[in-house]
Amino acid sequence: MTHDRQAETETRIRAAMRQLLAGPVPEGLKCDVKSLCSLAGVPRATLYRTYPHLKADFDRQRTAAQEAGQQPDPRLAQIERLKAEIAGLRERLGRRDTEVDQLRSFRAGVLSRLAAQHDEIIALRRELESVAGAKIRTLPTR
Repeated sequence: MTHDRQAETETRIRAAMRQLLAGPVPEGLKCDVKSLCSLAGVPRATLYRTYPHLKADFDRQRTAAQEAGQQPDPRLAQIERLKAEIAGLRERLGRRDTEVDQLRSFRAGVLSRLAAQHDEIIALRRELESVAGAKIRTLPTR
């Protein structure tokens, strides 16, 4: 490969790096080595064999951008955002499930107490009816 052609290829690779790292990433591509080679029009073997310094530079810049919270590929950023949203929703769902279980337990206790009170009222009414001959005065109904 001639020096001019090698310089031109290196320029294309650097331009592709800038495009992928600055975003937006072209449709159908990702911010990865495969897309870098595709965008630059360079076989991956050539990048690894002839331009390993550019691959290392690309990997370093991409990692630095990700660690800084920048995501060159908006689709990957959206995926990360959605993963965080799903985790939050799962947490909320877990809290709601716990709350529903507590409310069901409370309802069962309340129903049990109401049933016991109802049974007691029925028993008292029967007792009142059985002693109707006794001098028991009933309260007026409203």
